[in-house]
Amino acid sequence: MKCPFCGHLETQVVETRLAEEGGFIRRRRQCGACEKRFTTYEKPEVNFPAIVKKDGRRIDYQREKLRDSLNLALRKRPVSTEQVDSAIDRIEEKLLALPSREVASQRIGELVMRELKKLDKVAYVRFASVYRNFEDIDEFKTLVDEVQR
Repeated sequence: MKCPFCGHLETQVVETRLAEEGGFIRRRRQCGACEKRFTTYEKPEVNFPAIVKKDGRRIDYQREKLRDSLNLALRKRPVSTEQVDSAIDRIEEKLLALPSREVASQRIGELVMRELKKLDKVAYVRFASVYRNFEDIDEFKTLVDEVQR
């Protein structure tokens, strides 16, 4: 590990522990040349499947895009950040469990809808109305009736 202070290439790990978030390893290091200490965080690298859009384009999975979609549907709703993070984690677990290296964006939309239905019915209806691209009020009414059951 290169020292961020002097650029020396040899550093020694002084302390290692699991970070508070649990998904990272925190390491305190000391430079062999200038003897200054610094902290590094290690996170496992995970390869998510590529997302296949409706028009056939393939894009990389982005956690922030998923978070933005959920937050838009949950705007001004009583759902905590921790609940949103847990929902994203569950969606990501399902994506990683898929045998394919590609997944249709529609599949992700369905996973999001399933999580929103558990979190908040109003957010679920908001997301579904845009995601399913309703053409008339009857389709919307059918969805609301389904949620009320």
